[in-house]
Amino acid sequence: MNIPKSYDQVDQWKSVMFLYKSALSAINTKIEILNNEFVHVYNYNPIEHVKSRLKTPESIVKKLKSDGREVSIENMIEYLNDIAGIRIICSFTSDIYQIADMIAKQSDVTVLNIKDYIKYPKPNGYKSYHMVVTIPIYLTDGPVETKVEIPIRTVAMDFWASLEHKLYYKYEGNAPDYLEAELKACADVVDMLDAKMYSLNQALQEAAEN
Repeated sequence: MNIPKSYDQVDQWKSVMFLYKSALSAINTKIEILNNEFVHVYNYNPIEHVKSRLKTPESIVKKLKSDGREVSIENMIEYLNDIAGIRIICSFTSDIYQIADMIAKQSDVTVLNIKDYIKYPKPNGYKSYHMVVTIPIYLTDGPVETKVEIPIRTVAMDFWASLEHKLYYKYEGNAPDYLEAELKACADVVDMLDAKMYSLNQALQEAAEN
Protein backbone atom coordinates (compact mmCIF):
# COMPACT_ATOMS: atom_id res chain seq x y z
CA MET A 1 0.00 0.00 0.00
CA ASN A 2 1.65 3.22 -1.19
CA ILE A 3 0.75 6.40 0.67
CA PRO A 4 2.60 9.56 -0.40
CA LYS A 5 5.28 10.43 2.17
CA SER A 6 4.62 14.12 1.57
CA TYR A 7 1.26 13.77 3.31
CA ASP A 8 1.14 14.69 6.96
CA GLN A 9 -0.03 12.10 9.51
CA VAL A 10 -3.68 13.15 9.33
CA ASP A 11 -3.75 12.97 5.53
CA GLN A 12 -1.98 9.59 5.57
CA TRP A 13 -4.48 8.25 8.11
CA LYS A 14 -7.45 9.46 6.06
CA SER A 15 -5.97 7.97 2.88
CA VAL A 16 -5.32 4.59 4.48
CA MET A 17 -8.80 4.36 5.99
CA PHE A 18 -10.31 5.42 2.66
CA LEU A 19 -8.55 2.46 1.03
CA TYR A 20 -9.76 0.00 3.66
CA LYS A 21 -13.31 1.33 3.39
CA SER A 22 -13.14 1.01 -0.40
CA ALA A 23 -11.84 -2.56 -0.07
CA LEU A 24 -14.85 -3.43 2.09
CA SER A 25 -17.17 -2.06 -0.59
CA ALA A 26 -15.38 -3.99 -3.34
CA ILE A 27 -15.45 -7.32 -1.48
CA ASN A 28 -19.07 -6.76 -0.42
CA THR A 29 -20.04 -6.27 -4.06
CA LYS A 30 -18.25 -9.46 -5.09
CA ILE A 31 -19.95 -11.47 -2.36
CA GLU A 32 -23.38 -10.11 -3.30
CA ILE A 33 -22.86 -11.00 -6.97
CA LEU A 34 -21.58 -14.50 -6.14
CA ASN A 35 -24.55 -15.13 -3.85
CA ASN A 36 -27.02 -13.85 -6.45
CA GLU A 37 -25.44 -16.07 -9.10
CA PHE A 38 -25.72 -19.08 -6.80
CA VAL A 39 -29.43 -18.37 -6.27
CA HIS A 40 -29.92 -17.91 -10.04
CA VAL A 41 -28.12 -21.13 -11.02
CA TYR A 42 -28.89 -23.47 -8.13
CA ASN A 43 -31.96 -21.87 -6.54
CA TYR A 44 -30.13 -21.94 -3.23
CA ASN A 45 -28.87 -19.11 -1.03
CA PRO A 46 -25.65 -20.17 0.79
CA ILE A 47 -25.23 -16.86 2.63
CA GLU A 48 -27.53 -15.91 5.49
CA HIS A 49 -26.06 -12.43 5.97
CA VAL A 50 -22.89 -10.38 5.78
CA LYS A 51 -21.42 -7.98 8.34
CA SER A 52 -18.61 -5.54 7.60
CA ARG A 53 -16.60 -3.32 9.93
CA LEU A 54 -13.52 -1.11 10.16
CA LYS A 55 -11.36 -1.22 13.26
CA THR A 56 -11.53 1.97 15.31
CA PRO A 57 -8.38 4.03 15.88
CA GLU A 58 -8.46 2.97 19.54
CA SER A 59 -8.58 -0.72 18.60
CA ILE A 60 -5.72 -0.31 16.12
CA VAL A 61 -3.51 1.42 18.70
CA LYS A 62 -4.37 -1.19 21.36
CA LYS A 63 -3.58 -4.07 19.00
CA LEU A 64 -0.21 -2.65 17.94
CA LYS A 65 0.78 -2.02 21.56
CA SER A 66 -0.30 -5.50 22.65
CA ASP A 67 1.88 -6.93 19.87
CA GLY A 68 4.81 -4.87 21.14
CA ARG A 69 5.01 -2.71 18.03
CA GLU A 70 5.44 1.02 17.65
CA VAL A 71 2.20 2.80 16.83
CA SER A 72 2.65 4.01 13.26
CA ILE A 73 0.74 3.96 10.01
CA GLU A 74 3.47 1.82 8.44
CA ASN A 75 3.17 -0.85 11.16
CA MET A 76 -0.59 -0.74 10.98
CA ILE A 77 -0.51 -1.49 7.25
CA GLU A 78 2.24 -4.11 7.52
CA TYR A 79 1.23 -6.11 10.57
CA LEU A 80 -2.55 -5.79 11.05
CA ASN A 81 -4.67 -7.99 8.80
CA ASP A 82 -8.07 -7.27 10.29
CA ILE A 83 -8.46 -3.49 9.99
CA ALA A 84 -11.09 -4.14 7.33
CA GLY A 85 -13.23 -7.18 8.02
CA ILE A 86 -16.20 -8.83 6.35
CA ARG A 87 -17.92 -11.65 8.24
CA ILE A 88 -19.94 -14.08 6.13
CA ILE A 89 -22.61 -16.09 7.94
CA CYS A 90 -23.80 -19.35 6.36
CA SER A 91 -26.41 -21.96 7.15
CA PHE A 92 -24.18 -25.01 6.98
CA THR A 93 -20.51 -25.90 7.33
CA SER A 94 -20.40 -27.17 3.74
CA ASP A 95 -21.40 -23.69 2.53
CA ILE A 96 -18.31 -22.21 4.20
CA TYR A 97 -15.82 -24.07 2.03
CA GLN A 98 -17.86 -23.45 -1.10
CA ILE A 99 -17.94 -19.70 -0.48
CA ALA A 100 -14.23 -19.60 0.38
CA ASP A 101 -13.47 -21.38 -2.89
CA MET A 102 -15.62 -18.94 -4.89
CA ILE A 103 -13.82 -15.96 -3.36
CA ALA A 104 -10.37 -17.48 -3.93
CA LYS A 105 -11.18 -18.03 -7.63
CA GLN A 106 -11.73 -14.32 -8.27
CA SER A 107 -8.96 -13.17 -10.61
CA ASP A 108 -8.30 -9.90 -8.77
CA VAL A 109 -8.39 -11.39 -5.26
CA THR A 110 -5.12 -12.67 -3.80
CA VAL A 111 -5.32 -15.01 -0.82
CA LEU A 112 -2.52 -14.17 1.63
CA ASN A 113 -3.41 -16.46 4.50
CA ILE A 114 -5.95 -19.08 5.56
CA LYS A 115 -6.66 -20.31 9.08
CA ASP A 116 -9.13 -23.19 9.23
CA TYR A 117 -10.43 -23.17 12.80
CA ILE A 118 -13.22 -25.54 11.75
CA LYS A 119 -10.89 -28.45 11.08
CA TYR A 120 -8.53 -27.23 13.80
CA PRO A 121 -10.58 -25.42 16.50
CA LYS A 122 -8.92 -23.20 19.09
CA PRO A 123 -8.55 -24.76 22.57
CA ASN A 124 -11.53 -22.75 23.88
CA GLY A 125 -13.78 -24.23 21.16
CA TYR A 126 -13.71 -21.32 18.68
CA LYS A 127 -14.59 -22.36 15.14
CA SER A 128 -14.47 -20.28 11.98
CA TYR A 129 -12.75 -20.18 8.59
CA HIS A 130 -10.51 -17.13 8.23
CA MET A 131 -9.20 -15.75 4.94
CA VAL A 132 -6.90 -12.75 4.60
CA VAL A 133 -7.01 -11.44 1.05
CA THR A 134 -5.95 -8.40 -0.92
CA ILE A 135 -8.01 -6.67 -3.55
CA PRO A 136 -6.84 -3.84 -5.83
CA ILE A 137 -8.44 -0.45 -5.26
CA TYR A 138 -8.19 1.51 -8.49
CA LEU A 139 -7.23 5.12 -7.84
CA THR A 140 -6.23 7.89 -10.25
CA ASP A 141 -2.54 6.97 -9.77
CA GLY A 142 -3.17 3.25 -10.28
CA PRO A 143 -4.23 0.21 -8.24
CA VAL A 144 -3.40 -0.20 -4.55
CA GLU A 145 -3.57 -3.73 -3.09
CA THR A 146 -5.52 -3.54 0.18
CA LYS A 147 -6.02 -6.24 2.82
CA VAL A 148 -9.37 -7.54 4.05
CA GLU A 149 -9.99 -10.28 6.60
CA ILE A 150 -12.93 -12.57 5.80
CA PRO A 151 -14.16 -14.85 8.61
CA ILE A 152 -16.76 -17.35 7.36
CA ARG A 153 -18.88 -19.29 9.84
CA THR A 154 -22.31 -20.79 10.44
CA VAL A 155 -25.12 -19.03 12.31
CA ALA A 156 -24.48 -21.24 15.35
CA MET A 157 -20.71 -20.55 15.26
CA ASP A 158 -21.39 -16.83 15.01
CA PHE A 159 -23.72 -16.91 18.02
CA TRP A 160 -21.03 -18.69 20.06
CA ALA A 161 -18.29 -16.30 18.86
CA SER A 162 -20.38 -13.28 19.84
CA LEU A 163 -20.70 -14.60 23.40
CA GLU A 164 -16.99 -15.47 23.54
CA HIS A 165 -16.11 -11.95 22.36
CA LYS A 166 -18.19 -10.37 25.14
CA LEU A 167 -16.64 -12.68 27.73
CA TYR A 168 -13.11 -11.95 26.52
CA TYR A 169 -13.49 -8.19 26.75
CA LYS A 170 -15.37 -8.23 30.05
CA TYR A 171 -12.58 -10.18 31.74
CA GLU A 172 -9.76 -8.88 29.49
CA GLY A 173 -8.82 -12.41 28.46
CA ASN A 174 -8.84 -13.80 32.02
CA ALA A 175 -12.31 -15.26 32.46
CA PRO A 176 -12.95 -17.53 35.47
CA ASP A 177 -12.27 -21.21 34.85
CA TYR A 178 -15.91 -22.20 35.30
CA LEU A 179 -17.00 -19.76 32.57
CA GLU A 180 -14.28 -21.02 30.24
CA ALA A 181 -15.51 -24.57 30.85
CA GLU A 182 -19.13 -23.56 30.18
CA LEU A 183 -18.07 -21.81 26.98
CA LYS A 184 -16.21 -24.91 25.78
CA ALA A 185 -19.27 -27.04 26.56
CA CYS A 186 -21.39 -24.65 24.49
CA ALA A 187 -18.91 -24.99 21.62
CA ASP A 188 -19.42 -28.77 21.70
CA VAL A 189 -23.19 -28.25 21.55
CA VAL A 190 -22.80 -25.86 18.60
CA ASP A 191 -20.69 -28.46 16.80
CA MET A 192 -23.36 -31.10 17.36
CA LEU A 193 -26.13 -28.70 16.26
CA ASP A 194 -24.33 -27.84 13.02
CA ALA A 195 -23.87 -31.54 12.25
CA LYS A 196 -27.52 -32.35 12.94
CA MET A 197 -28.80 -29.39 10.91
CA TYR A 198 -26.59 -30.42 7.99
CA SER A 199 -27.89 -34.00 8.13
CA LEU A 200 -31.47 -32.75 8.24
CA ASN A 201 -30.88 -30.48 5.25
CA GLN A 202 -29.34 -33.36 3.30
CA ALA A 203 -32.37 -35.51 4.07
CA LEU A 204 -34.71 -32.75 2.88
CA GLN A 205 -32.77 -32.37 -0.37
CA GLU A 206 -32.84 -36.11 -1.02
CA ALA A 207 -36.58 -36.19 -0.35
CA ALA A 208 -37.14 -33.32 -2.79
CA GLU A 209 -35.24 -35.20 -5.52
CA ASN A 210 -37.36 -38.35 -5.13
